[in-house]
Amino acid sequence: MSKPYFEIIRLIERLHRHFLDVLRTELRRLGIDDINAVQALLLYNIGENEVVIRDLKDRGYYQGSNVSYNIKSLTEYGYITQERSTHDRRSVRLKLTDKGLALCAAVRTLQDDLSAQFGDDDSTKALQDTVDTMLRLERTWSDFIHYGQPRR
Repeated sequence: MSKPYFEIIRLIERLHRHFLDVLRTELRRLGIDDINAVQALLLYNIGENEVVIRDLKDRGYYQGSNVSYNIKSLTEYGYITQERSTHDRRSVRLKLTDKGLALCAAVRTLQDDLSAQFGDDDSTKALQDTVDTMLRLERTWSDFIHYGQPRR
């Protein structure tokens, strides 16, 4: 058994929770109390794009009922608009409103400020090595899900 493998699994979960805490703190600082950190992250993932709900689920960001609930809330609070596709009436396209875009920009600024902490060459290389490792881990897990075992 690889101790670093198990440590990275624990870190993934812990870092995700901490990241949501960072977003929660930023929402409070901005005086936003009508949405939660998960919803703010959903807005950030949509960004300036127009996306279909299915794409958010297919990319693995969100599960079905979870994304539907959050989309409904974000629409009610005026952060996103929903529009049925003219080609496929079952498909709903999402787009951020000005209010959603403003929050997305605030989160982007926060991310820029936080990423500046890793601005030197050594940190940038270490982060890229971490990204490469995380992508390899994602591929390993995806292969297991699809093929029942890691591909070699």
